Amino acid sequence: MKKHLTMKELPVTERPYEKCEKNGAGTLSDAELLAIILKTGTRGDKVMDLAVQLLNLNPSCPGLEGIMGLELADFQKIRGIGRVKAVQLAAVCELSRRMSRIQFSESYAFTTPQSIADYYMAYMCRLGHEEVHVMMLDTKQHMISECLLTKGTVNASLIAPREIFIQALKAGAVSIVLVHNHPSGDDTPSREDLAATEKVRSAGELIGIRLIDHIIIGSGHFTSLCGSWNH
Repeated sequence: MKKHLTMKELPVTERPYEKCEKNGAGTLSDAELLAIILKTGTRGDKVMDLAVQLLNLNPSCPGLEGIMGLELADFQKIRGIGRVKAVQLAAVCELSRRMSRIQFSESYAFTTPQSIADYYMAYMCRLGHEEVHVMMLDTKQHMISECLLTKGTVNASLIAPREIFIQALKAGAVSIVLVHNHPSGDDTPSREDLAATEKVRSAGELIGIRLIDHIIIGSGHFTSLCGSWNH
């Protein structure tokens, strides 16, 4: 049976709890903050060792940003992180994403490609899989609602305008914005991306719901495919 090493078994000088109480959370390293969430290690690994492994779990993007793109199954690849700890980590990541969106109140107007990218960047830029989202806007370009269209390996040419505009009509949207990420981190649009954008734009013209833009999220940067914005 594995023995879990608790925080109290660490030398006093290495205990993140004590350091936090004495000097404040801002003085702790990323690994120390994660160690507080994890609480215990295993017989072979101290809790700080688990925290360091966690920070290096996403080889394409080590550090906290890499963790943001991980899912429950990814966390559990580390020996010593089971179901409970994985759920706790996923909850912390989701709280972080939601906090990054606090500035976007109901009255916030999405009037530029940058404003859309800012809304989605923290969530989508480090995902290890592809997702396609649609944002529904009113006449003043306030967000009415948003929805996830597809998740996983996405062939942009298979994005169905019918499903997009069913959601838009239900929401009473005047215009929409498509957003999807490239897990490679390269936001250069593919031929399929361009073809899908034109297909959705044309369908929107027939229905009377304008496609304002299609934003591709990369690793900390983005590309706007339409740029059909009202200023």
